[in-house]
Amino acid sequence: MQDFDAIRPYSDAEAPAVIRRLLEDREFLDMIARFRSPLLARWLAPLVRVRVRRWLESRFSGIQRVDDMQAQLSEQVSSLIGSTTTRVTHSGLENLDKHSAHLFVSNHRDIVFDPMLVNYLLFSNGFTTTRIAIGDNLLSNRVFAEMMRLNKSFVVRRNVASPREMRNAFLTLSGFINHSINDNHSIWIAQREGRAKDGLDVTDPAIIKMFYMSCKKSGLSFAEAMNRLHIVPVSIAYEYDPCDVDKAKELEERARTGQYQKAPDEDSAQIIKGLTGFKGHVHVHFGKPVTNAPELPRLMAERIDHDIQSNYHLHASNLAAYNLKMRQRQPSGCTAEPADEVATADTRSRADLKAAETELRHRMEACPEAARPYFLDMYANPVVSALKHSAMTG
Repeated sequence: MQDFDAIRPYSDAEAPAVIRRLLEDREFLDMIARFRSPLLARWLAPLVRVRVRRWLESRFSGIQRVDDMQAQLSEQVSSLIGSTTTRVTHSGLENLDKHSAHLFVSNHRDIVFDPMLVNYLLFSNGFTTTRIAIGDNLLSNRVFAEMMRLNKSFVVRRNVASPREMRNAFLTLSGFINHSINDNHSIWIAQREGRAKDGLDVTDPAIIKMFYMSCKKSGLSFAEAMNRLHIVPVSIAYEYDPCDVDKAKELEERARTGQYQKAPDEDSAQIIKGLTGFKGHVHVHFGKPVTNAPELPRLMAERIDHDIQSNYHLHASNLAAYNLKMRQRQPSGCTAEPADEVATADTRSRADLKAAETELRHRMEACPEAARPYFLDMYANPVVSALKHSAMTG
């Protein structure tokens, strides 16, 4: 593992010292205090900090292994999920081997909640948790970086100056992923850099090429290397996105000006909003491991796209957004509901769609007029993808 020291998570041997550092870190204690008791932390910071430290010490001071720490955290994660969702459902885990490592290639809607939820479902169903790929742009905060590396996160370098540096970074990342799978440690990684803010879940072939880079010298063909990784496409579907208005504003600004400049600490703010905001019903589908990979990265990316998009759980919010967009294009007086033609996992009543439409309109009130088409797109586009796949297989 020394070859991967610059990007790897903390090991079991390092965990106790990292935990001790965090328990002595004022910034970390204040962060947890704001998360647990925001009003008290604002007005009685010193007192709350002491209480938080005692609470953390009682639970984590004797931890010796990362898996033990995650097991200790499971109750808090369960509480967080329970307080921010109406329900969480899942499908497909019966297709996975609990004794085998998998490379979970997932669509990406929320910075931290996505991999946290996947790991929670794996842990709750008797699987080992994954090592999590996280962009180095999210690790500028020293405390957050410590927390994530302690929680099995490894670093994906994005801010590199030259093609040579990029190639070396990808080669190291490829080596770490393949080493992890060979050592029976599962991996979670997003299908492309950054969140799919427009609701279109598309795999970047460059990610797939990266998986193979460290295998080329071994003589393995591309398909053989992909099959050995036990790739599992994962579809995560939120009924409501806590960051939907922020995403719509960003998309509108990019379309209007050609760029978007993040505010200081914007990533940290969206992490908190994504964790604590209301999500409604969330469904996670775990696809079957790929056993007959194609010979080209582009075809492999398309295969993953098909699995993710065709197994995406469409909520009433998606259908209502699609209806709203299609109605805008229909002749005046037309009463047909476009979403009637969409096959869904659950039966949606007219009352369900009406309630979802009311909720979407309410959420859009916080969205500038110019950004509202982008807001609707992020909810409607999964329906567009489902219709596309239905037409291809129908």
